[in-house]
Amino acid sequence: MGIKRIFVTKKAGFDVEAKMLLADLKDNLMIKSLSDIILYNRYDILGLSDEDFNKAKDLVFSEPPVDILYEDNMPEHKNARIFASEYLPGQFDQRADSAAECVALISAKERPIVKVAKVYVLNGEISDEEFSRIKNYLINPIESREAKLDMPKTLEDELKEPEDVKVIDGFIGFNKDELSDLHKSLGLAMGMDDLEFLQGYFKDEEQRDPTITEIKVLDTYWSDHCRHTTFLTILDEVEFEEGYYTKKIKEVFEEYKRNKDKISQNKPICLMDIATIAAKELKKEGFIPDLDESEEINACSINIEEDIEGKKED
Repeated sequence: MGIKRIFVTKKAGFDVEAKMLLADLKDNLMIKSLSDIILYNRYDILGLSDEDFNKAKDLVFSEPPVDILYEDNMPEHKNARIFASEYLPGQFDQRADSAAECVALISAKERPIVKVAKVYVLNGEISDEEFSRIKNYLINPIESREAKLDMPKTLEDELKEPEDVKVIDGFIGFNKDELSDLHKSLGLAMGMDDLEFLQGYFKDEEQRDPTITEIKVLDTYWSDHCRHTTFLTILDEVEFEEGYYTKKIKEVFEEYKRNKDKISQNKPICLMDIATIAAKELKKEGFIPDLDESEEINACSINIEEDIEGKKED
């Protein structure tokens, strides 16, 4: 059971994705010479018998009423520009995973290995520069890469031995300028105060230099998105610029302060408190007895009893 390859494309009238992509490239990349696009989903399958493959072709990999399926090779496209894209190793491919799962269900055997690539056939007088722009536009390097067009020798992932995690040598002894240079070179989301705090921790508590992984993980946890740095910043002074909505914004802010006093909150003013004050007031007034409180301060959920087939469940 060697590698089997099929190409699946939509029949005329059902090729909506290709037509939309053609309009997109013409309008957004201004490639007016592009006359037509044909899209193929290319499947490489390993671990499937001929019998199961023939069964799966029209049940899993294509829908005969709307698709055209080609085995081994797609038709020849003279004078067309052709490239393919695939997910990077480690990225979850929903199409490949679903195909493998469905094949296993209909064959009642182990899941085969399925690799999927999207093949783009571009017709028209396209220059090298335009072809390069199209590929850069359609292949997101964060999750995808350009795929080879020839048949692979194997579909097994070739895993390389990972390198040792880099240690930031000298970190605990860096002066402010060196810390600032590190902050810029790593593009850290945390502020310099956070980085200096980390330096003190590793110097006094760990008594060692941190790895790049430790710095990156802490940077993620301490980012504005996770830690709400901006939302939790204490507002010592609030000013209002003059504008169309100034009066209304002032009224809302004064209402917030009244509500804050009403529920006897001693916390300082911050954007997070302004955003959550309404729920706190409703709780105090007894309007949300089913509020589900947890340590996650900015998540909102309720706890109710539901009737599940005649049985009450939380």
